[in-house]
Amino acid sequence: MKRIGLTTAILAIVASTFPAWAGDGESAGVRNCTWCHGTSGQGFMVAPRLAGQRAQYIESQLRSFAEHTRDNPFSKQYMWGAAGALRPHETRDLANYFAGLAPKAANDGDRNLAAKGRTIYLDGIPEANIASCYACHGPNAEGIRDIPRLGGMAYSYLKGRLEQWGQGYHSGTASPMPLVARALGPNEIEALASYLSFVK
Repeated sequence: MKRIGLTTAILAIVASTFPAWAGDGESAGVRNCTWCHGTSGQGFMVAPRLAGQRAQYIESQLRSFAEHTRDNPFSKQYMWGAAGALRPHETRDLANYFAGLAPKAANDGDRNLAAKGRTIYLDGIPEANIASCYACHGPNAEGIRDIPRLGGMAYSYLKGRLEQWGQGYHSGTASPMPLVARALGPNEIEALASYLSFVK
């Protein structure tokens, strides 16, 4: 009896990840995402904002979760199983849906550090051989193709990701971020995360 109950629960979870695209933006697949990523995909706690994110980036990260190449602790705990249940067309539909939502800036960083963070973002840190962030992420942190939008992401999320990359975690097989983040000190991470949280 216990085995039947467990099987039923697993099937219900897997089924809830399959979007029933009805055009109303509230399919089962979307609801499954917004439980953690917040209403309208604006982010919640440690789950990042998906609204306005690059569609190609969302797709590539869902593949990385499914292939277990995005390997930080929260990815393993929450996203490996969820993304592994998605079919390619469902991944694409979810990516396009969230990319089409209007993002809102988190505005939750330290404003006193924003100017320093903007300088690092635009100019890098030449003496530490750190290139500018905008070279890959765009002048307004809007992202390019499968390189993510960073503008307006929550301070705590950005800070956590930079720290995890510095510890050697990955977001995909070809990501340069572990190498880049390893060269950033705690003060630079605080400043960057603060600045980006205010970018619209």
